[in-house]
Amino acid sequence: MNRLARERSPYLLQHAGNPVDWYPWGDDAFERARREDKPIFLSIGYSTCHWCHVMEHESFEDPDIAARLNHDFVSIKVDREERPDVDRVYMSFVQATTGAGGWPMTVFVTPDLRPFFGGTYFPPSSRWGRPGFADLLTEIARVWKEDRPQVEKAATELLARLRGVTGAGVRGPGESEIAGLDALDTALEQFQMAFDRRRGGFGEAPKFPRPSELLFLLREHARRAAAGPAVEAPLVMVRDTLRAMALGGMRDHVGGGFHRYSVDAEWRVPHFEKMLYDQAQLVLAYLEAAQATGEDFYARVAEDTLAYVLREMTDRGGGFHSAEDADSIPPERAGDPGAHKSEGAFYIWSDEEIGAVLGPDADVARARFGIEPSGNAPHDPQGEFTGRNLLHVARSSEEVAAATGRTVEEVIATLGRIRGRLFEVRAARPRPHRDDKVLTAWNGLMIAAFARAARVLPASAHAAAYLNAARTAAGFVRAALWDGGARRLLRRYRDGDASIEAYAEDYACLIWGLLELFQADGDPAWLEWAIALQARQDELFWDAEEGGWFSTTGADPAVLLRLKEDYDGAEPAASSVAALNALVLAHLAGDTAAGDRAERTLARYGPRAGHAARAVPMMLCALSAWHAGYAQIVIAASQDAAGTRALAVELARHYLPFAVIVPRAGDGALDRVLPMAAAMLPREGRATAYVCRDFTCLAPATSPEALAAQLGAL
Repeated sequence: MNRLARERSPYLLQHAGNPVDWYPWGDDAFERARREDKPIFLSIGYSTCHWCHVMEHESFEDPDIAARLNHDFVSIKVDREERPDVDRVYMSFVQATTGAGGWPMTVFVTPDLRPFFGGTYFPPSSRWGRPGFADLLTEIARVWKEDRPQVEKAATELLARLRGVTGAGVRGPGESEIAGLDALDTALEQFQMAFDRRRGGFGEAPKFPRPSELLFLLREHARRAAAGPAVEAPLVMVRDTLRAMALGGMRDHVGGGFHRYSVDAEWRVPHFEKMLYDQAQLVLAYLEAAQATGEDFYARVAEDTLAYVLREMTDRGGGFHSAEDADSIPPERAGDPGAHKSEGAFYIWSDEEIGAVLGPDADVARARFGIEPSGNAPHDPQGEFTGRNLLHVARSSEEVAAATGRTVEEVIATLGRIRGRLFEVRAARPRPHRDDKVLTAWNGLMIAAFARAARVLPASAHAAAYLNAARTAAGFVRAALWDGGARRLLRRYRDGDASIEAYAEDYACLIWGLLELFQADGDPAWLEWAIALQARQDELFWDAEEGGWFSTTGADPAVLLRLKEDYDGAEPAASSVAALNALVLAHLAGDTAAGDRAERTLARYGPRAGHAARAVPMMLCALSAWHAGYAQIVIAASQDAAGTRALAVELARHYLPFAVIVPRAGDGALDRVLPMAAAMLPREGRATAYVCRDFTCLAPATSPEALAAQLGAL
C-alpha cells in the first residue's frame, strides 16, 4: 500500500494499492519535487469516473509504467470533488492549451506548481489518435533533463496566458449596467436555436442534463406570462426535454434516479454513474415543471428520484452520499477474483434473463422497454452492451396493451410487478461502488430539493418524509461540518472525519438549501443560520472591486489562481447561486446590502448577458428574478390545522418562482428574526394568508378561493 492508504477520499483510497509512489496534494510532495528537482505528475479525477478506472487499470497498475513514474516524477493524486480549487486551476490550463477537458486529468507541472503540459486520458500505448502514456512519460522526462530552459520558459508564459484568460490577478473595473429585458429575449433565442425539437434537449450528442438551463426557461415562462400574453416556447422546451430524459435510458427505470448523461442524441444510452448533484437539481426542475404545466407526470418522476436518494444515497447520520459508479462486476462473473468491472453491468439485461425472471409478464416488459433478442443499444462503440438491453420507455401503456392483448389497467398493474421483480433480482448483483463522502455543497442542493418537495407536494403521502430528510440532513451538516463559534464551515465529511475548508460553492448551496427549508417549515433557526453563513461567505469570498464571489479565499499559496467561476455547468457556479440567495434575503428580511451585492454581481455581465445564455443560465435565473421582482407570501397558521393545510395546498398549486414563502407558526418565534411578520396574525381564529409585494400587502385571505384570486393576479 502506498501513502494514499492514510487518506479519507474514496478516490485516493482506490489508488492506495497501485505500485505508483503516490502523494496526496500537499507540502510533502512539493518539497520532494523541489529537493530532487523532478517534475510533478498531477493526476486529477474522482471515484465514480469511468475513464479514471480505465487509466488506473491500464497504466497505474502496470509495474513498468509505475517504475517510470517513480524514477522520473513526483506523482500526486487529487480528488476533484474534495479539491475543486486545484481542479479548476489545472482544468483551465488543459482547456486553454488543448481545447478540451475532462477526467482523468493529466498534467505535468514544475516543482513550484506551474503547468507545462496537460491532457486527459492517455492509453498505455499509442492508439485512437492519442499518444501512449508510457511514451509520453519518456518524452517529458527527456525534455525536463535536456531542454530545461525551454520548459521553464513555456511554464512561465503559459501561466501568464492563463492569468490573462481567467482574469486572475489582472482584474479591471467591472461592468456597471444590469442587462435589460432585451438580454432575456436574446437568451431565449439562444436556447431556441440550440433546441432539438425532435428529441428534446439542446445540441447533439452527448446530451447532458443541465437543470439550470431548464430552471431559467421556467422562470422566463412565468415572468412573461405575468407580464402579458403567454409565450409557449420556454415551457415547450422544458416539457419536451424533461419528458425525453424521463422516458429514455438516462433514467433508471428499475431503481429510480438519473444517470450522468446520454452518450447519444436520443437519450437512449447513458453513461451510468449517478451523481447526487444531478438528482437534486433534476428534482427541482421536475417539481417546477409539475407546477408550471399542471401535469402529475413530472411530480411522479421527482418523487421516484427522491425515493432513490432516500434508499441508496443517505448516510446513517442523515447526510447524503456523493455518487454511485458506472462500473461493476458483471453478474455472471460474480465471485471471480479475476473479474474486471464493466460499465452498466448492474443495469443491463439480456432477453433471456427477462424471460426467465418475468415469465408470463415478459411480453409486457419487452414491449414497454424495447427489449430485443440481440440487444437494443444503438450506440456501443466499445461493444460493452453487445447482446444486452438498456431499459427505456419504448411504448406507452396504451401501445403495450394493444401489442399484448391486455387492458391498460392490466398493463399498469403488470408494470408494477415487473419493476418490483427486476429490482429484487438486480439487488443480488454485484453493486457499483458508492462514493460515501458527504459534501457540503451537494448536500445543500439535496436539502433544497427535499424541502421544496415537502412544500409543493403537500398532498403526497411522503411529504412528511421529505421534510424530515431535509431537516435531518441540515442538522447533520450543522453538527458535523459547521463550527458556529469559529464561524467555520468545512467541505467534506467521511467516516467520522470532517476536513477541508469550505469553498464559496459550499456556502452558497448550503444557504440555498436552508432558505428552501425555512420556506417549508418556518423554523427561524434555519433562516438565522442562512444569514450567518451569508455574512461569512461575504467576508471570505466577496469581490468588493468587481462584484461576485470568488471560488476560494486566496489564502492557499499552492493554488496558483484565485478564480471566480462563471460557468453554470453540471453544477451551478457559486456566484450564480449566491446572487439568487441574495435576492431572496433582500426580499425576505429586507436586507438592502444583500440586494446591492446581487445587483453588482448581475452588473458584471452587462448587456452581453443574453449572448452567454448557454454558459450562465443560473445567473440568468437571477436576472429574470431581478426584473420580475419578488412577492412575499406569509401563511399565518392557526389552531385550525385543516385551514392551514388548505391554504398550503392552494399555494402549492401555483408556480411562483418569484415569491418568498414565510410559514408563520402561532408561537411568535419568527418575529425576532423577521419583525415584518409580527403583525401578520390569524384572523378570527382562522389560518390567514398575506400576499405582499415590497412589504405592502393585499387584504388578508382566509380561504383557498381568496388566496387563489390574489395569487392569480401576481
